[in-house]
Amino acid sequence: MNPELAIDIFKGVIIFSLYVVAPFLGVMLVIGFAMSLFQSVTSIQEQTLTFAPKLLALAGLLIALAPWLLRSVTEFATTMITRISSLGV
Repeated sequence: MNPELAIDIFKGVIIFSLYVVAPFLGVMLVIGFAMSLFQSVTSIQEQTLTFAPKLLALAGLLIALAPWLLRSVTEFATTMITRISSLGV
């Protein structure tokens, strides 16, 4: 196996993982910012006030994106397995 091919596969895995995680991170960032702004404006310093909306949004987003996630991960795994198997000589 070539070092360049191994680096290329590793780069593909890293980019794909960022592609899959980006919607979740974006939503958590927006909700965290909104809740922090709300806490600053109202002077409410309750820890669960930021945790509960993030948890609910994450669960809703996971349910909404489950078909896309399963399809993307399946296609990527199939591609990587065929690519790795073709390199192993």
